[in-house]
Amino acid sequence: MSISLKPFNTFGLQQNCLSLINVDTKSDLISTCDKLYKGDFPLLILGGGSNLIFTENYQGSVVKVSTKGIEITSDDTHYYLTVQAGENWHQLVEFCLARKIYGLENMALIPGTVGAAPIQNIGAYGVEFNLFCHQVEFWRLDTEQLITYSNEQCEFDYRESVFKQRLKNLAVITQVTLKLAKHWVPVINYGPLQHFDLATVTARDIFECVCHVRQAKLPDPTMLGNVGSFFKNPVIPVEHYNSLKASFSNLIAYEQADGQFKLAAGWLIDQAGLKGVKVGGAAVHQDQALVLVNLGNANGSDVCQLARKIINAVYDKFSVVLHPEPRVIGSQGEIDIK
Repeated sequence: MSISLKPFNTFGLQQNCLSLINVDTKSDLISTCDKLYKGDFPLLILGGGSNLIFTENYQGSVVKVSTKGIEITSDDTHYYLTVQAGENWHQLVEFCLARKIYGLENMALIPGTVGAAPIQNIGAYGVEFNLFCHQVEFWRLDTEQLITYSNEQCEFDYRESVFKQRLKNLAVITQVTLKLAKHWVPVINYGPLQHFDLATVTARDIFECVCHVRQAKLPDPTMLGNVGSFFKNPVIPVEHYNSLKASFSNLIAYEQADGQFKLAAGWLIDQAGLKGVKVGGAAVHQDQALVLVNLGNANGSDVCQLARKIINAVYDKFSVVLHPEPRVIGSQGEIDIK
């Protein structure tokens, strides 16, 4: 039996898997993944499908995480939200905003599920998931243990975590606990938020601005398949930044706490003249160079060839290496872009 994965990936790639199992409770999530892992059968955990590029039919089982539930507790200074892995991230942001629990508004409209958030350490507009992560609970497949990691144990970095590195393919995230301060401090030092006044801005203002900007620059995946930002913003040493700045006076970059500079990947791709470039049915979006889109008949090979073309062109012009954000999935699991 072969099941289409097209409805379960936002790029709209037509690939199949051998079986698709939907789980809506934590116990079923653990038992299902445990059984498949013990059977030495390829296993892919699927949340919202917004961070996956399928290149071949998947020769294994896909487990769709649909677990739901949000519990709120608090102390004198913070709210604690324990959220099941299958909850939608943007809906969680809206849930918090409606209850006057602030901090997540900068990350509005990031696609995907809560369980995927710590893996990628999602972030946007000056805020990252790790700023609010208190604990991550996961089932460790090889030791058959339900484990809770603190923020520090998650080894967060820019779009990185222990779940992408040492625990890759071993951890099934079951729930996340967020810690949000009751004394809210807005973050408005990034891009389109800089026009706000720190003394008067509200969380609702930030939320609506972020939603407006994202909807204006990111195509709706139901209309034009995509995974949002396709590349990470590269971080380079100050010496490299100074060299580039001398050659490109309009270089877009943000100084980091450690003195390095984060470059705007979309600007690099645009300056390399790649907007609108196509490979097969995949293309660089005409209005937003950081987004690759499915023109209707793209396959995984088209996407990978286009990504490699972009990586090579940006390196040739700026000596900067771009790294993809989405996971590229082959017949047996995650692979590198060739």
